[in-house]
Amino acid sequence: MSVKWGLLSTALINEAILAAAEESPDVDVIAVASRVEARAQSYARAHGIGRAYGSYEPLLADADVEAVYISLPNSLHGEWAVRTVEAGKHVLVEKPFSRHPTEVERAFDAAEAAGLVLSEGFMWRHHPQTARLIELVESGTIGRLRVVRAAFGFSLAEERGTADTRFDPALDGGALMDVGSYCVNALRLFGGEPERARGEQVVGPSGVDVVFAGTLAFSNELVGHFDCGFVFPRRAGLAIVGETGTIYVGDPFSIAHTGIEVRLGDAEPEQIAIEPANHYRLELENVSAAIRGEGQLLLGREDAVGQARTIDALYRSAAG
Repeated sequence: MSVKWGLLSTALINEAILAAAEESPDVDVIAVASRVEARAQSYARAHGIGRAYGSYEPLLADADVEAVYISLPNSLHGEWAVRTVEAGKHVLVEKPFSRHPTEVERAFDAAEAAGLVLSEGFMWRHHPQTARLIELVESGTIGRLRVVRAAFGFSLAEERGTADTRFDPALDGGALMDVGSYCVNALRLFGGEPERARGEQVVGPSGVDVVFAGTLAFSNELVGHFDCGFVFPRRAGLAIVGETGTIYVGDPFSIAHTGIEVRLGDAEPEQIAIEPANHYRLELENVSAAIRGEGQLLLGREDAVGQARTIDALYRSAAG
């Protein structure tokens, strides 16, 4: 039986969620809410959603909605995750959950007390490409890890315009919170929780970081570096450097194009093909299976709290 989902907001990212839900027999989006009723009604008609609400509270009160996908601006994630859990709904929060660890902990405390599923939406973690990366590293393909480098950025002003909420400091916008959160998540995936975090940022006219670079130091003598931004041409990459070789992925996060390259010493690089997959569908199906008690949740409390703590440490370091 499919899990019945509601969408809290009409954000652009919903398009990927709706397309994924359309593919999956395990996911059924039945409701959407917006602060403006006309917008909710129009959105519901355009996307074939049966129920539309002109505020968020009626969606949370809908007895048929079992789970809620929260794609509100970043600063609202923590509050509405708690309110959704308190309404008895399971929750998938679009990344980044929050830059404030206490908000994340409060939400998970509420979810655990109510026996509900709560997860942060890092869709890239659900893709078979990421699973293959983990297998390669854990099998010792490149030996002991020494450095992980990640990059992700694009020209946000060029693609969306400066009115985008990601330029708004009051809504916890900024490059680190958006594209940089993927980089941090990747470094933590292979290094664990960092012992030290150092950050440098360039703050744009609106007051958010438009370029952010950081270094994370891990207990196993592994060092992670990343950079992200909103003010340069689209670029992405992930390099995992071990004592005997390097694993490189050219599209690690969006994963519009799959493929892994393994370089061992002076040997010719090995190209590992990865079958395309809809990682948003896999994310929704993982959370839905956990809700039904039919599978283990991939991303829960530990990962979300660790992510928020690292982002908080990076911002504190950059502020000097």
